[in-house]
Amino acid sequence: MLKKSLALLRLEAAETGANTLKRSLNGFNLITIGIGVIIGAGLFSLTGIAAANNAGPAVTLSFVVAAVGCAFSALCYAEFASLVPVAGSAYTYAYATMGELFAWIIGWDLILEYSVGAATVAISWSQYLLKFLGKYGIHLPPQLVMSPFETATLAGGGGEVHGLVNVPAMLIVLAITLIIIRGMSGSAWFNALVVTLKVAVVLVFIALGWQYIDPANYHPYIPTNTGTFGEFGWSGVLRGAGVVFFVFIGFDIVATMAQETKNPQRNMPIGIIGSLVVCTVLFVLFSYVMTGLANYTEFKDSAAPVAIAIEKTPYAWLSGAVILAIIIGYTSVILVDLLGQSRVFFSMAKDGLLPPVFARIHERFRTPLQSNLLLGGFIALFAGFVPISVVGEMTSIGTLLAFVMVCVGVLIMRKREPDAPRGFRTPWVPVVPMLGILTCMVMMVSLPWETWLRLAVWLAIGLAIYFGYGRKHSKLGQQARAEAARRVA
Repeated sequence: MLKKSLALLRLEAAETGANTLKRSLNGFNLITIGIGVIIGAGLFSLTGIAAANNAGPAVTLSFVVAAVGCAFSALCYAEFASLVPVAGSAYTYAYATMGELFAWIIGWDLILEYSVGAATVAISWSQYLLKFLGKYGIHLPPQLVMSPFETATLAGGGGEVHGLVNVPAMLIVLAITLIIIRGMSGSAWFNALVVTLKVAVVLVFIALGWQYIDPANYHPYIPTNTGTFGEFGWSGVLRGAGVVFFVFIGFDIVATMAQETKNPQRNMPIGIIGSLVVCTVLFVLFSYVMTGLANYTEFKDSAAPVAIAIEKTPYAWLSGAVILAIIIGYTSVILVDLLGQSRVFFSMAKDGLLPPVFARIHERFRTPLQSNLLLGGFIALFAGFVPISVVGEMTSIGTLLAFVMVCVGVLIMRKREPDAPRGFRTPWVPVVPMLGILTCMVMMVSLPWETWLRLAVWLAIGLAIYFGYGRKHSKLGQQARAEAARRVA
């Protein structure tokens, strides 16, 4: 099994010149990138779902449990990011520990996850934008906000119209792609701006809502179990953790920025762990205030539980602010998804597993222009012409699989390269990596079979490409074959 040596990876990390990514990110930039993708619209919806169906007011404990589960993987990511500061995240880590085939599987799956995620979020972004504009009497033609496979009934008996293309969804993907192409410093600045705005809305909700908390809503804090596992009681807290776990996913994308980070051995762990800590504190406070303003039973079957909580305060204007925060939150999620995806794609092309054109760096912007254009254009078309029911909900199976690989990788590298210099060391090895593997495997097993089927089909396509192109053009493979030929000669 072909593996990249630690020495080779560090040599790649030290490369300079026109065809290398520009190092422009510091620890603060990485933290904001992590927060940018972690704090999305899920916070405003999943919190209410977990409270109403599983944990009650103890959803705050569910967030803590989920955060601890993520922390196991985050600590392993931090060690790898300081040990191997190269773009590609879990793809690169798998290449160094388990070999080229496993690396391809992880990289190919991450491309799918980021693509589906970005397209799905773009379509939802479009829907929330329409709600926000509607509050001010602005209405766009329905044909231009739906895919060709969707229909809508006009108000006032105007009949039914068919969609043509979801223009807002396409435009937001293309706009963010252009921002990414312009360079990481501009992308980091834009992301920091939107993160500041949406975190401000979360903080305003916490600050204004705190004074209207009704302590009676916290009794009982852990509602009595109904007799079914996961419906309240301590099992409900655990099931709730499984629900809100997916709100946290995103810190791993920070690891794809290693080759664009100044002093990555120091700043990568800061970005990965720092973003997870900040978001955990905000999530616990947010859920505490929300379940204190309204009884958890009121969130049952509600798509907008935060709006129910806001009704308990005199601040009706907060409802519009929350919709704005969701729009802003989605914007930064799309940004970071596109960033992470293009960096994985770039790394795979640089290794020869994909055509070399996608490993080229723009001379002026020092970003992978062709990768960004291809992926941005593909996702924009997907978001514009495919309905959200087909695109589907962004699943987490690929990310969880990557988490498992990274945790296994730390165990392997501690045995294979115990004395290699590490800017950060995962504590309590092998306990922490093994707990990370166990946590992620439990989450994967709990996912529906359709998710596993989708993953299997995508991986089958990927394996066909790998054995048809990637294996033949792999730079590492070519070097190994050349070395073997020299030995025979």
